[in-house]
Amino acid sequence: MIAARISLAAAALFAGITTAAAMDTAPNDVMVVDGVVAKSLTGAPGDVAEGRKAFANRKLGNCLACHANSDMSEQLFHGEVGPSLDGVASRWSEEELRAIVVNSKAVFGEQTVMPGFYSLEVGQNVREDLVGKTILTAEQVESIVAYLGTLK
Repeated sequence: MIAARISLAAAALFAGITTAAAMDTAPNDVMVVDGVVAKSLTGAPGDVAEGRKAFANRKLGNCLACHANSDMSEQLFHGEVGPSLDGVASRWSEEELRAIVVNSKAVFGEQTVMPGFYSLEVGQNVREDLVGKTILTAEQVESIVAYLGTLK
C-alpha cells in the first residue's frame, strides 16, 4: 500500500516535470520579431536568484567572460568584449533582453560575437557537446532575463 502511494506520487511528480518541459517553446519555434521575443519561453516568470547563478556560472551562460557587472563584484575576471550590463534593464525591455539572450545574432546581426544561448545556430567553433543543442534551457533563459531585469 505504501509502495503504491509512493509510485503514484512519483508518477505524478514525473508527469508534472515532463508536462512543464513539454510547455517550453522549442528553440526552432522562437521568433525574434523586430528585436523582441514577446512571450516567455516557459510560460512562467524566471527565478532571479537562479538567473544570477547561471549568469555567473562559467559552464552555463558565462556572461561575465564578456560583460562587466557591478552587481557581481565578488566574481573575478569580468570581461570587456561586450558592453557593461550595469543599468541594462533601463536600456532594454524584458522582451528585448529575452531576444538578445535567445539569439543575439537575430538582434545585432552576424557581426556580434555573442552566441545565441537558446538557438541551434549558436555561432562558429561550437563545443562538440553543444552541436545540435542549446547552450541554456528555456528556464535558464527566463531566469537570466529576470535577473537582468533587476539591473537598473
